[in-house]
Amino acid sequence: MTLTLTEETPPEGFERLVRAEDADSGLRALICIHSTALGPAAGGCRMWDYPDWDAARRDVQRLAEGMTYKNAMADLGLGGGKSVILGDARRDKNPALFRAFGQAVQALEGRYYTAEDVGISPADMAQVAAETPYAVGLEGGQYGSGDPSPFTAEGVFQCMRVGAKHVFGSDDLTGRRVLVQGLGHVGMSLAEKLHAAGATLIVTDINKESTDRAARDLDATVIAPDQVFATQMDIFAPCAMGAVLNDDTVPLLSAKLVCGAANNQLAHPGIAGLLRDRGIRYLPDYVVNAGGIISVAGEIHKAGPGYRRGRLSGIAERIGAMLTRAEAENRTTTEIASDMVKDILATAKRSVA
Repeated sequence: MTLTLTEETPPEGFERLVRAEDADSGLRALICIHSTALGPAAGGCRMWDYPDWDAARRDVQRLAEGMTYKNAMADLGLGGGKSVILGDARRDKNPALFRAFGQAVQALEGRYYTAEDVGISPADMAQVAAETPYAVGLEGGQYGSGDPSPFTAEGVFQCMRVGAKHVFGSDDLTGRRVLVQGLGHVGMSLAEKLHAAGATLIVTDINKESTDRAARDLDATVIAPDQVFATQMDIFAPCAMGAVLNDDTVPLLSAKLVCGAANNQLAHPGIAGLLRDRGIRYLPDYVVNAGGIISVAGEIHKAGPGYRRGRLSGIAERIGAMLTRAEAENRTTTEIASDMVKDILATAKRSVA
């Protein structure tokens, strides 16, 4: 193994950015720590076929900052960090690659905990864990939490019901037209919950096997990926990649509520105002999709199942309070959420000082 670690200069406001490379296994990765004000940084590892280092760098920085906000809002005693591996998850995986990545995580000496994200399975994370105790989301063991996807989906589902009550006057999703964009582990789990709740399910994904399964098992209507914003819906659940809500798509969106698992759904901060101006309630992604990191945090803190259940219900409670406050103050939910996180971080920094 020929692992090399290179300290890069992080952006202002970030704590650390490390590039990890191993020629023998093909590992090319970045680990970004945004903040440890509330505790060690925690955030999953994503494997994606980025076109170059710059694209991967932009993504890992955006994701790491989002984890600071997510972990702060979920009251987990953890800071924000993220990692990305450059490569095609369907083609480039091998055990040595994940062992090398595990060594890179270990070199940070507990300042960062990693777990599964897009393209990474519990089996992959087990290889990482062979090299470091700072890999979580593992199967088995007293505190092993396994795949965090079902917990993420459950948190999104609970928040969607709270949002529906604010928008439609009832949290009953029976007959509500819900479009789930992206049927990965989280999106499919969410679709299953929506089907069980009686929603009229509309789905899209580039993977035909997934859409065929949703049509067969969940009575879902399948649409092409480029037809999302031409489709009539009550609720939009983005569960694929980020920046799907932008200056071009928001004017076309028919939904009255946006609640999904994808990270960084807004192309830029001003999109929140555009959604509000159109009468569309947006539930901030880093609040509603915190179920996965809550599950992982239970493993980090060696807590029992009550820890996860309590904090999952806390997500929905925060969303309800956020919606009420946004309406009373005539502000966007993202502004309210951002203020809440800034207060949490400021309090933590004062207590250290």
